[in-house]
Amino acid sequence: MTLTSTDGDDRRKRVQHTIGQNWHHLPAGEVIDLLETDADAGLDAFEVAHRQERYGANVLTARGGPGALKRFLLQFNQPLIYILIAAGAVTLFLREWVDAAVIFGVVLVNATIGYVQEAKAVEAIEALAKTMTTEALVLRAGEQVRVSATEIVPGDVVLLQAGDKVPADLRLVRGRDLQIDESALTGESQPVDKRPEPVAHDQVLAERTNMAYASSLVTFGQGAGVVTGIGDDTEVGRISELISGAEDLQTPLTQKIAAFSKLLLVVILALGAVTFVVGLLRGESWVYMFKAAVALAVGAIPEGLPAAVTITLAIGVARMARRRAIIRKLPAVETLGSTTVICSDKTGTLTENQMTVQRIVAGGRPYEVSGTGYEPAGTVTDPNSAEAPGDGALRPALRTTLVAGALCNDSQLVRADDRWTVQGDPTEGALLAVAAKAGLDREHLQAEAPRVDSIPFESLHQYMATMHDPGEGRPRAVYVKGGVEVVLDRCTVALDAGGKRLPLEREAVLADVELLAAQGLRVLAFAARELPPGTSRLTHDDLAGLTFVGLQAMIDPPRPEAIAAVKACRTAGVSVKMITGDHAITAAAIARQIGLTADADPLALTGRELEALSDQELIERAQETSVFARATPEQKLRLVEALQSRGQVVAMTGDGVNDAPALKQSNIGVAMGVGGTDVAKEAADMVLTDDNFASIEAAVEEGRGVFDNLTKFITWTLPTNLGEGLVILAAVFLGTTLPILPVQILWINMTTAVLLGLMLAFEPKEEGIMERAPRRPETPILTGVLIQRIILVGALLLVGAFGLFEWAERQGLGDAVARTIAVNVFVFVELMYLFNCRSLTVSVFKLHPLSNRWVLGGVGLMIALQLLYTYMPLMNTAFDSAPLEAWMWLPIIGVGLVAFVVVEVEKWVRRRSATRPGASAPDADVAV
Repeated sequence: MTLTSTDGDDRRKRVQHTIGQNWHHLPAGEVIDLLETDADAGLDAFEVAHRQERYGANVLTARGGPGALKRFLLQFNQPLIYILIAAGAVTLFLREWVDAAVIFGVVLVNATIGYVQEAKAVEAIEALAKTMTTEALVLRAGEQVRVSATEIVPGDVVLLQAGDKVPADLRLVRGRDLQIDESALTGESQPVDKRPEPVAHDQVLAERTNMAYASSLVTFGQGAGVVTGIGDDTEVGRISELISGAEDLQTPLTQKIAAFSKLLLVVILALGAVTFVVGLLRGESWVYMFKAAVALAVGAIPEGLPAAVTITLAIGVARMARRRAIIRKLPAVETLGSTTVICSDKTGTLTENQMTVQRIVAGGRPYEVSGTGYEPAGTVTDPNSAEAPGDGALRPALRTTLVAGALCNDSQLVRADDRWTVQGDPTEGALLAVAAKAGLDREHLQAEAPRVDSIPFESLHQYMATMHDPGEGRPRAVYVKGGVEVVLDRCTVALDAGGKRLPLEREAVLADVELLAAQGLRVLAFAARELPPGTSRLTHDDLAGLTFVGLQAMIDPPRPEAIAAVKACRTAGVSVKMITGDHAITAAAIARQIGLTADADPLALTGRELEALSDQELIERAQETSVFARATPEQKLRLVEALQSRGQVVAMTGDGVNDAPALKQSNIGVAMGVGGTDVAKEAADMVLTDDNFASIEAAVEEGRGVFDNLTKFITWTLPTNLGEGLVILAAVFLGTTLPILPVQILWINMTTAVLLGLMLAFEPKEEGIMERAPRRPETPILTGVLIQRIILVGALLLVGAFGLFEWAERQGLGDAVARTIAVNVFVFVELMYLFNCRSLTVSVFKLHPLSNRWVLGGVGLMIALQLLYTYMPLMNTAFDSAPLEAWMWLPIIGVGLVAFVVVEVEKWVRRRSATRPGASAPDADVAV
């Protein structure tokens, strides 16, 4: 049958529309019939060409976006940048070429940095496309041919074997021991056994055992499947659409800077207009008042703020890199400090990503295993005994159970780069590690009893068996490992702890299994028997009348540092939620071990349960639930959106393709650098170089420190702008000469921002930073305490600068000297106030004077530069300054000292009032 007729085309479209993504629910024969192909011969060349023409190439559609020029121009679309551009235009009008060049330089540098960061940011679709560029073995006209995956069409029959990447979505029609790693799509930590039988209509993606999805990896066995979806119609394609549809959210910092900039723009324009009108009403010329309005506007603009934000964030990037967190987007540094919820993947992030045997039951006795991962370091102990036995002291049943796990095994442990890894199945790696912990050397065991024959694991039988020859005419030993029910069905007797054979008590074994499984452990059963000497071949019939020897229970254990990191996050008021593709029982067990939930808490909320919730119900459940299992990409995206709808700042971790949409939607996406896919890394804001949750906690701490320092800079810089504006307003309202000129204002703002303010970016983190509650997302930058302090210092600058300017005028010292005094008052108040701002709450005398050497260096350079400004003839000419006599520095320095003392007293008063019963924390209103 072909699809060349119009009726066939219409029928195919109807079939696609009707069946949708429910191929897993149909029998294989019906799928083959609907797709009008042949499972044994595939499609012929003519039909392939026709379908390629109709359905296109097996590639993902590139999602359009703004071009490079538009992305660059959009960097200027910010209120603060508008103000800076206006300042540059005004300085050009005033023919202050150097100052204009400085301002426009700041604007250009900021735009360039933003463009470079954005250019690297969202390349997830391209990375997705790369995951599908491979070759595939297909049946065409009855022959096996290897073609590019891009040439595959619906109805093609694809042949799979270990090591292949699945090129498209397939409905499996046959398979032998087929196992596929779907972790990148589902988050499932173990390869999935595949078989062609239909599954229920409502099965979630991770449980559709008869489907193979594009970009997944065949780890074992062989199989064949018919293509049901290519390109955008695959699961990967659907995730691609989710990524492109996910919203790029502004970070709390960018939102607050934008709000502050808009407010500042309105205030500057209003004050400029008031200044101009008042001057005209007083009879001043419009030219003079225009210059006064310009001076006011230039004074109110914090020219150094964009550069300070960028540099402070860049310093945060460097600090985080040293703590194994690579930042891809600068604002993400600060966002971490605002985080209220961390949604973390389980496997490899909260856990070791190394299966580890933790419990053994042999001869009816329970044993505990210490040590994690594949490193053979640890002990096997009886909880009822203090012994940690070596090989010679092992009880017979325990020894036989461990030997069975070590010899009935096709994998091996390898040490590379000071790290133990497994070559083969992770479960078998765990069995080798626990045997070594008990003192059993696998090579020695193999030398004593070489393998003669084996029955490999098959999904049909659910067990593996090996036969070994101990030599000297002794009976041959057979070891079996597999699923509990399957192995028990073949056993008639069991070993007790001392090695004596007793009747099998099946119910007692199942009770042990139930207890272990309730702890989230994966349980394997082990059995043994002897066959006559000289037996050369092992058959399934030989596996009857087995002796049950024991159970081994394993899990991917939590990282010890993750347990401490989760505790630190919860102390800091940051909620941690686990979102995994793994089983609910396993996820809940890990959650209890790392401290996410208590024993009495309910099990994880599953993807199937999530699907049944309305948006409002999900919002409620998302707040109160800590563990989500079997979650699909859409559900992860919904969970992030549900948390954000309650004002949460969400950090989302992930490593697979299935995590990419949620990574992009979250306020900060965190990808795994070691085990993560390119798709996840491109969609993320931050990449962990060690895949460790503890690094996220460290990054949150660094992010809080970055925002602290940004807040300190803003608290330091705005009083200067306010003071400059007030000085201009006072001169206009009083009808006196302007105490400072626009060019002098630019000198103050630019030099002090670089040499003084930026030094706060290097301030170390304050003690107790991770003991604070998260900063409320709605908290503005200009909080009550901050505004009061800005007004206080701005008023001190007004009184000091304007007062000394008027005093100098009345002394007949001239405008140039009076203005030089006023400029130096601004600089020295800023200089002294800088020490106040090293902490917004703690006394500067409690800080180590050398903990930030940059401050001392900046202060020294600023004093030297101000001396040049005052005494160098070239500077006198450029900035209308004049040399001062030595005694004139006394009142200037005196004003600076008064400002310093006043602010320290104000901090002391606030600390004292905060210690009273019922008072809030001293820093609660400072947005730190």
